Amino acid sequence: MTATQSRSDAFEREPVALTERITSDGSSPWPVEPGRYRLIVARACPWANRSVIVRRLLGLEPVLSMGIAGPLHDERSWRFHNDPDNRDPVLGIEYLREAYEAADPDYDGGVTVPTVVEIATGKAVTNNFQQLTLDFETQWRAYHREGAPDLYPEEHRAEIDEINEVVYHDVNNGVYKCGFAGSQAAYEEAYRALFARLDALSERLATRRYLVGDTITEADIRLWVTLVRFDAVYHGHFKCNRQKLTEMPVLWAYARDLFQTPGFGDTIDFEQIKQHYYGVHKQINPSGIVPLGPDPRGWLTPHGREELGGRPFGDGTPPGPPPENERVPPIG
Repeated sequence: MTATQSRSDAFEREPVALTERITSDGSSPWPVEPGRYRLIVARACPWANRSVIVRRLLGLEPVLSMGIAGPLHDERSWRFHNDPDNRDPVLGIEYLREAYEAADPDYDGGVTVPTVVEIATGKAVTNNFQQLTLDFETQWRAYHREGAPDLYPEEHRAEIDEINEVVYHDVNNGVYKCGFAGSQAAYEEAYRALFARLDALSERLATRRYLVGDTITEADIRLWVTLVRFDAVYHGHFKCNRQKLTEMPVLWAYARDLFQTPGFGDTIDFEQIKQHYYGVHKQINPSGIVPLGPDPRGWLTPHGREELGGRPFGDGTPPGPPPENERVPPIG
């Protein structure tokens, strides 16, 4: 994602540039169609990680291919430096910006992941990360795998939306508000809001396995992608250091529970996460040195959350293993 700095020195996230939607009901010029689009993500990015998890839980791999940008980028945007010849093997591009310029030769805005690209034309269609996973859950239903969970159940949508809103401002974006604050006052305000929200979430999750209802929903996915990066980057790199995640017992157990659930931990590459944050944010880490720790093996330890009940996939089933070309290095 891309950010701007306001005059108050508080971090402000730049709005997404491509707000189109891919829909099944004819409400947009981009119809849901198997094989037409390619989802471009990066393992490092929490916003992209949400779309990777949802795509996997719903079983959309056969109808929506995925390209993975490497963890490093420069002013020209995310690039495919981990792919053969440094190019995406399907789109043939070296930099994601090329897809934005294919859609608009005069494009001069931010280039972010996730982005959905039309394969035939090479044009970027949308980078609307807030809406994208909701559309996977609602507009792509005809292509969900058999046994796919309902991640956005109608009876809970209002509650999910409410939680998503505060989690976005105080936690998902809150860690960035800490890390990119331009003044002590802006940093302290963001820091207090972040940990106040984490305390409230910890209290909520002390007696229930998941945030809404008794199954995994969109709300859990959005919170988890920040929690899983917390100790590796946000605690130190972004100065979110009141406590480590491992020192917050409820949230640590909750995060481990999801990490060990198919579709979550098997999307995480801690090395790429650290390479991106410590290697790209030169204004925060001028040396570019990437820390060796923390040891990720703690993510595999027992969490005990089963005692709270809950059914991870509701009436559905867990996803199978990821495709060979989408697998991440195992821990340990």
